[in-house]
Amino acid sequence: METQKFEIVSAQSSIDWVGRKVTGAHNGTIEVKEGQLVLINGELTGGKFVIDTTSIKILDITDPTLNAQFYGHLASDDFFSSEKYPEATLEITAVSGTYIEGKLTIKGITHPVGFDADVQVNGSELTASGKLVIDRTSYGIRFRSGNFFKDLGDTLIYNDFELNVSLTARAA
Repeated sequence: METQKFEIVSAQSSIDWVGRKVTGAHNGTIEVKEGQLVLINGELTGGKFVIDTTSIKILDITDPTLNAQFYGHLASDDFFSSEKYPEATLEITAVSGTYIEGKLTIKGITHPVGFDADVQVNGSELTASGKLVIDRTSYGIRFRSGNFFKDLGDTLIYNDFELNVSLTARAA
């Protein structure tokens, strides 16, 4: 049984996020800080990576003042509490074919997640991509959620947000 460890290359890895509301959507990026993926006999079996919540960027708001305002809001306790929780993590706990199960921790709150992923190994390089749909309210992010506030009208923000993860890792 051959075990291989691959270290995530942060500069070649990315997470694109999309958050939707009644009147549209916002999108941006957030950086992968570090991590490792483990393969046994060429198959992904585990791993963990760290997300830098202080690195969140908003791509659809081009006005610098509004962008900075929105960043401050996302970094605040209304959303990710980035000062108190500068990191989020995803730990892979099981893999069945292309389906990955894991534990996602945001704001110190951990919940199980499951998603499909495409993992490719080419010699000493591994690439992986997948899309996670996360219910933000499970992690204490309740700002303008219809589950907790009434009569939000067109200010309602949907509970689910998407993370499109693309990782590159090199054999350790």
